[in-house]
Amino acid sequence: MSANKIANTQSRALRTISIVLLSVLAFTGVAFILGATSFKLGLDLQGGTSVTLQPRIEAGQAGKVTAESIDQAVAIIRQRVNSLGVAESEVSAQGTGVNRQITISVPGETGRRIVDLVGQTAELRFRPVLAEGAANATTVSADAANTTLPAGVTPELNAQFAALDCTKPENRQGGGGDNEAVAIISCDRGGIAKYILAPAEVLGRQVTKASSLIDPQGTSGWYVTLDFNGEGSSKFGAMTTRVTTLPPPQNQAAIVLDGLVYSAPRINEPINNGTAQITGNFSQIEAQDLSNVLKYGALPLAFDRGEVQQISPSLGAEQLRGGLIAGALGLLLVIVYSVLYYRGLGIVSVGSLLLASVIALLSFLLLGELIGFTLTLAGIAGAIVAIGITADSFIVYFERIRDEVREGKSLKSAVETGWTRARRTVIVADAVSMIAALTLYFFAVGGVRGFAFTLGLTTLIDLIVVFFFTKPLVTVLAKFPFFNEGHALSGFSSKSLGIVQKQATATGGVSNG
Repeated sequence: MSANKIANTQSRALRTISIVLLSVLAFTGVAFILGATSFKLGLDLQGGTSVTLQPRIEAGQAGKVTAESIDQAVAIIRQRVNSLGVAESEVSAQGTGVNRQITISVPGETGRRIVDLVGQTAELRFRPVLAEGAANATTVSADAANTTLPAGVTPELNAQFAALDCTKPENRQGGGGDNEAVAIISCDRGGIAKYILAPAEVLGRQVTKASSLIDPQGTSGWYVTLDFNGEGSSKFGAMTTRVTTLPPPQNQAAIVLDGLVYSAPRINEPINNGTAQITGNFSQIEAQDLSNVLKYGALPLAFDRGEVQQISPSLGAEQLRGGLIAGALGLLLVIVYSVLYYRGLGIVSVGSLLLASVIALLSFLLLGELIGFTLTLAGIAGAIVAIGITADSFIVYFERIRDEVREGKSLKSAVETGWTRARRTVIVADAVSMIAALTLYFFAVGGVRGFAFTLGLTTLIDLIVVFFFTKPLVTVLAKFPFFNEGHALSGFSSKSLGIVQKQATATGGVSNG
């Protein structure tokens, strides 16, 4: 390799190291700005919140509570929990027959929000409005002298409408279970109005996608947008086409979730593009939670929520301390070995391990703040395993460089040719670890997923460190006489490489001859 090419390579290496270190500083600043200054711990380390959901058995519906329906509910609830991030939550079914229950355990105090979220039945209905009135109205007629009821409103519905007082919070609990094929009386979730609603024409199972968005103009705030499948698009288009020709309030379509009206917008023109919006003065969290529960469909059963309880950590501070000590001890042993075996070259391994540790810790902090990632003892074990993966990467590279020097190449040239030959091995080794991590993450549950997540994350960090710090740092050090002239403590001396011993053996053979 020419001297000019080596000089250019060393200049690029310095820039790369500078960019990496500045990036770490920048992410540290982001962590402080976001308030990500402490780790979020899992159930086994800090405890959390637990709730039991009991299937609600309506009259004549005992047969609906089957093992299959409970298992389906567990799968949907688990999807809803996972949509909030890697929270290391536990969702399981317990008991037998109609006595089966679902137990949900989530880490930390913020678990109450998740418990509220996953317990929703999420039965979504789009119903044409037949009549609308004040929350405590006693008739659907605006004129007390006028006894004519609006089209579609029977005397029985009018009596139910009059009896329902939507100013009372207990009448705005929802809970689902409404029959999609019949008209219903429903409150809006704010307790401002109540409605008589026609049978549902579009159902939640016809929704293919739900997303939370914010109005860029700032007029509507946060809202949820829905995309329908082919059947839903056709039915929604037909409903909106028909109601546009009707007088108020029958030109409205109510969006009903779990028996409560979230919004009842006036339809000004047919909507045939297969999308709809749910508005209702949502906060960001409310819009995100609503889109999450709609994304995975309605629960097959309605549930009554039991008492929410705080649960104590199953492992606690002592086990956490033990795990951290094990990780620190493993890191220390690798550093000591590197310094004793590679001498001055151990600077690179120490720097690489410390940088990988810093990036991993920053990742845990930021992911905890951004996606709810929680650190469990299994996750800590995954991070400890990654110490060996990182050490293996730079050992492969160092040994390749030493082989090149033994073949007679200069250190500056050996650094580049050795990297060309070593990087494929490093990539293949890390790819195997990443495949193992992905397989465990997608096909396992519970703590194993935490182990897989940290293993995959730290394997990715290893690749970043080896490519953008370890190799560039070796390139920079190779220009110093201490290393390229083979100082006794550099790790590249003739004795360290075994060259002296070979020469002595050869000389001895000639003398005896």
